Amino acid sequence: MSFLAEDLARAHMSSRLEQARMARRGRELAAARRLSRKAERAAAQARLALARMM
Repeated sequence: MSFLAEDLARAHMSSRLEQARMARRGRELAAARRLSRKAERAAAQARLALARMM
């Protein structure tokens, strides 16, 4: 009987760890998207500034 409880506890912990990994990955992807958009805006502003100088 205790083996069943241990197996259930192990499965539950494994599930929680996987959920935490997925959540962390989602936050990392969102941060990467924000940084990418910020870099694209900076590049566009630099191109515009260069075009105005010419």
